[in-house]
Amino acid sequence: MPWRMRSDNGAPFASRALAGISRLSVYLMKLGIVPERIEAGHPQQNGRHERMHRTLGEETARPSADNRRAQQQSFQTFRWEYNEERPHEALGQKTPASCYRPSARSYPARIREPEHGEGMQVRRVGPRGGFSWKHESVFLSETLIGERVGLEPIDERYFTIYFAEFPLGRFDSYQFQVNPLPSSGKQQG
Repeated sequence: MPWRMRSDNGAPFASRALAGISRLSVYLMKLGIVPERIEAGHPQQNGRHERMHRTLGEETARPSADNRRAQQQSFQTFRWEYNEERPHEALGQKTPASCYRPSARSYPARIREPEHGEGMQVRRVGPRGGFSWKHESVFLSETLIGERVGLEPIDERYFTIYFAEFPLGRFDSYQFQVNPLPSSGKQQG
């Protein structure tokens, strides 16, 4: 398993929800993988991936095969050639297969509930995407339905909302509002 996964800002990796989280990014965070997103409108920040998609399209879908089975065979042939036979300039003219090393992190048999630090108030996100605060419902995000979030106090009014170790937003406990965190210029979540 990777430590980080870089993607663009589209589905299924991101959404318009708080901090751009999606159901997939919530799942990745539960695995301890940092979802890292490129800046919107900057595909060059993920250039290798974009280049692979261009090559894939050119070699397998222009023109597309006559049926699904033939198209799948075209994809399988491409995958074999791309990874096992074709040298890549970015890899010093080696094949991806020759550079591959298994991750030192193994996929868990059971995905554990994220833990939240001491001093945090933990709330479960309900079926409408909110949590309860002083008998009031506070909307957070439908992408977190059924998950637990931690609220770390900043002062008597404000809290930072975390999912596992990932900060998602700022909660104003006087106004019962959740707001985005100030932008740091780096996309994640």
